[in-house]
Amino acid sequence: MLAFDALRAVDERDAYANLVLPPLLRKARESGGFDARDAALATELVYGTLRRQGTYDAIIASCVDRPLREVDPPVLDVLSLGAHQLLGTRIPSHAAVSASVELARVVLGDGRAKFVNAVLRKIAQDDLETWVRRVAPPYDEDPEDHLAVVHSHPRWIVSALWDALGGGRAGIEELLEADNERPEVTLVARPGRATTEELLASLGEEGGLPGRWSPHAVRLADGGEPGAVDAVREGRAGVQDEGSLLVALALAAAPLEGRDTRWLDGCAGPGGKAALLGPLAAPRRAALLAAEKQPHRARLVERALAGNPGPYQVVVADGTRPAWAPGTFDRVLVDVPCSGLGALRRRPEARWRRRPEDLDGFAPLQRALLREALEAVRIGGVVGYATCSPHLAETRVVVDDVLRGRGAGHGRGGPAVRAEWIDARPLMPGVPALGEGPDVQLWPHLHGTDAMYLALLRRTA
Repeated sequence: MLAFDALRAVDERDAYANLVLPPLLRKARESGGFDARDAALATELVYGTLRRQGTYDAIIASCVDRPLREVDPPVLDVLSLGAHQLLGTRIPSHAAVSASVELARVVLGDGRAKFVNAVLRKIAQDDLETWVRRVAPPYDEDPEDHLAVVHSHPRWIVSALWDALGGGRAGIEELLEADNERPEVTLVARPGRATTEELLASLGEEGGLPGRWSPHAVRLADGGEPGAVDAVREGRAGVQDEGSLLVALALAAAPLEGRDTRWLDGCAGPGGKAALLGPLAAPRRAALLAAEKQPHRARLVERALAGNPGPYQVVVADGTRPAWAPGTFDRVLVDVPCSGLGALRRRPEARWRRRPEDLDGFAPLQRALLREALEAVRIGGVVGYATCSPHLAETRVVVDDVLRGRGAGHGRGGPAVRAEWIDARPLMPGVPALGEGPDVQLWPHLHGTDAMYLALLRRTA
């Protein structure tokens, strides 16, 4: 029932599973009779069903006598949950069917429960591999549609990721598979406030591992609870993907001549990168200004920066209409709003909500933020343009357009901004497979991170 309630919230209210599920689990634990194993199963059912929704839809569609759009959404949720238990877990078939039919009887009524029973008994006749061979178009006839069904991604996203990779079939399949794996939880030890040694000691020998690439990162063992770590509760450490750490560290390490006392995080909410940039700025006696347009997100930035060892200020400000004078800062980071296609491991439902036309809505904002960031930095200063998307329309195309004066700022053109590329690859030491540069694209299947993008630019005039 709990997993069904979570899926209904995702479907009806466009909620995110990572926000809906924790309070449901907490309420179930408080009511009694719900232990850690129950919580782990419920979590797997919710996330597994969302990740494999495209594949399960294709299988269910082959087992019903009407178009899938004519099946009521609550019925489809029960069928999807049942399909995941049958095809994606080790739950015995009879138990999966029985539990799903009982759920349908309770929430949908006897008539629909019979329909659920009939469909799931058909699905139970074969395993996932057999079903995929049956419902997926042959690769030779339509590669993108084949991969979309096999790996449960919308076709347009398969196409966009394939273009961004620029490689052969092996690369795209590995990426799509990585998107369907449960990501590790990574903690960041904020310099001057906590150390990785402290975090590892608090987690114990089997509770955590050092990060793959960053000296400030610690990976939680499967099932680890960040809220149980003292440094996290106290704000001296936080939960943050290692790709985000690498972006902030690269900006802070970029070579700079002259003054280095004023740093700006121009899209600071909810505060993860600002909370790392602040301690990195402090030893240089540099002050950090963290700007965030949304007041509630600005409050999250305040919370993340509380206790920072150096000077900082958090302001509610729109980075496309800045309150600061041009040339004020020495280093500027803009982690711009985007489609989020680089974090599909963490928010699997996002792949079913996004549409290709959404990119058109982000495009003017992304260009405006980058253009204003370049205006905000002094000549010789450094700007980092980052986004959690590998889509070319949100990465290299944005940077090229702004540098050439195309589409700069909410659909308006403008003069080209004089800036030069900085090779970001040497600023991520030890990280392999960073491409031909000068920008960097991280990948889940290559680096174990979200698909973060970073371009570093130096203002020249």
